[in-house]
Amino acid sequence: MIPCIFDITAKRAELGGVDIAMEEVATGRTVTYASLDDRAARAASLLLALGVAEGDRVAILCRNRIEFFELLFACAKMGAILVPLNWRMPAAEIRPLLADCTPGLLIFGEEDAAMAADLAADVPALLGLDADYAEHRDNSPPHPGRRRWPADGIWYLLYTSGTTGRPKAVIYTFTMSMVNYVNISQPIGLTGRDTTLNFLPLFHTAGINLHTLPTLIVGGRVLIMPGFDVELMLDLVAAGRIDAIFGVPAIYQMLAMHPRFASVDLTRLRSWGCGGAPLPDLLVQRFLERGVRVCNGMGMTETGPTAFLMDPNRVAEKIGSVGKPQILAGVRIVGPDGRDVPPGQAGELWFGGPGITPGYWNRPDATAVAFSSDGWLKSGDLARCDADGFYYIVGRIKEMFISGGENVYPAEVENVLAQHPAILEAAVIGVPDEKWGEVGRAHILPRPGQTLPPPDELTRYCRERLAPFKVPKSFVAVTDFPRTAAGKVQKHRL
Repeated sequence: MIPCIFDITAKRAELGGVDIAMEEVATGRTVTYASLDDRAARAASLLLALGVAEGDRVAILCRNRIEFFELLFACAKMGAILVPLNWRMPAAEIRPLLADCTPGLLIFGEEDAAMAADLAADVPALLGLDADYAEHRDNSPPHPGRRRWPADGIWYLLYTSGTTGRPKAVIYTFTMSMVNYVNISQPIGLTGRDTTLNFLPLFHTAGINLHTLPTLIVGGRVLIMPGFDVELMLDLVAAGRIDAIFGVPAIYQMLAMHPRFASVDLTRLRSWGCGGAPLPDLLVQRFLERGVRVCNGMGMTETGPTAFLMDPNRVAEKIGSVGKPQILAGVRIVGPDGRDVPPGQAGELWFGGPGITPGYWNRPDATAVAFSSDGWLKSGDLARCDADGFYYIVGRIKEMFISGGENVYPAEVENVLAQHPAILEAAVIGVPDEKWGEVGRAHILPRPGQTLPPPDELTRYCRERLAPFKVPKSFVAVTDFPRTAAGKVQKHRL
């Protein structure tokens, strides 16, 4: 028998069909697991009626909403491949992605109707979620579905936001989703009694997998916001309506700067997770002061994504750590020679295990470069492991620069700068220097109401906390940073 998993919504409808699966916070509209399964089955029939066949790609351009997930499951039921598109991109950037994945249909929400119209010539057909979709879906017969989904079958494609260049479509299989469910649900104790919050964009792996898809697999409830609303989130936390969330550092920054941060009982939310970019030590400490242990994690779009998550009982002791690799995640720290480095030393982080993508859509060249000869995924991240087995991300290989023969890891310098009272965030890059080869240039986003301190003050501040070769030679004020969907600064654009 070919390895497989069984139809997730059909199983959940069988196990607890009357339970609420999803709720839209703004409207209070809910769907039960039985209704989610029925809607996904009818949506599968609608896709077939629109000419979508097994293996075809279905592009979707929308904000966070229940219909996205019913279409995700509809594609699984009839064998199509969903391709979420980044609505933050202009049409000129989306067109090459459409040419790459060649969808037979583009589904869109009303907020992106103008974009969809601009792209109409690039796809065979359009379907509006706020126009005829619901009526056509409800008038379609339920598709019987594939009771067994092939374990290595392609479920959806996610285009990497790209901190260095051209996006690639990461292949997501059904196995990857189940592995991620295990890797995230075990460390946070996710159960069918839990409620999680969906607000991160759905064209990013965290919007789908942290923690929405695992919550639907386990039978919990997912609250959906179209996008992040700090006031509304604090209302939900204060009301005790959320048990677990996952956010990028920018979310935690906004929460910490909000006037209600000091008054809302944040401990009513059990599990706070963070990833996508380094969380400054200062923010970890601020949340600890409010009784909250924010657990840093680390993974990639290519790892499903969960690979690391910090133990909440060790957060205060191991500030800056992303924790240990989870139960189905294999990791190595490797030197330039391809051999594991001694404990405590930095090297490239490599991933292995059943949750790793098989590769990139239509990019055998990129796939070959990304993997070692024996199948390990090369992350491009530099990491080290301490004596207790806790891992720390040192930086990106491509971001590291050499100054006077010494390796400089920008993440370390950025973390120090972020502790300055006038600095909200910093991004450090290496620039050519006649004497030292390369030196650091720090791009600084001041805190609201603050201005960039004088260079000599910043130099003195850094020298008190860093070795001289790590101290940036220049400082530049910025009003914002170019970012990926996960909040990572796109340093190649600085």
